[in-house]
Amino acid sequence: MNVVLGGTFDPVHDGHRALFDRAFELGDVTVGLTSDGLAPKTRNVDRYVRSFEERKADLEAELAEFATEYDRAFEVRTLREPTGIATEPGFDVLIVSPETQDGGEKVNEIREERGLDPLDIEVVDHVYADDGKVISSTRVVSGEIDEHGNLTPDREGRPPARE
Repeated sequence: MNVVLGGTFDPVHDGHRALFDRAFELGDVTVGLTSDGLAPKTRNVDRYVRSFEERKADLEAELAEFATEYDRAFEVRTLREPTGIATEPGFDVLIVSPETQDGGEKVNEIREERGLDPLDIEVVDHVYADDGKVISSTRVVSGEIDEHGNLTPDREGRPPARE
């Protein structure tokens, strides 16, 4: 089975890892990584996003671990439009999060217009931080939580560590 998913992945966190885990459970994985031009347009917040090459290197390191664990292949491709590579032939399953499920439906509409079979859409639930809120890259970048959802020391009511 050929599985596809996409995103900015900056930085990779446990919510992303849940997506990757499900993808590799199902088959070989192709990840569309947002281009430098697309990344700011797909964000719901205005924050710095690392370069495509930096994000790609980190993403490939993460995916390699899953590929080894599941004995699967993977590829990272450049995503230049929001519906991206999932509208191309050759895929069977699209992995989405709850907030991107509507985008998955849009992908299938485009596929239908192109005479392609719809993708099975697998919705992977959010992963929650210690405070019960969803783990997100924005929260990690802001220093609110780490990539695993642990609250940072200054968010737990303790003063931040001095350098």
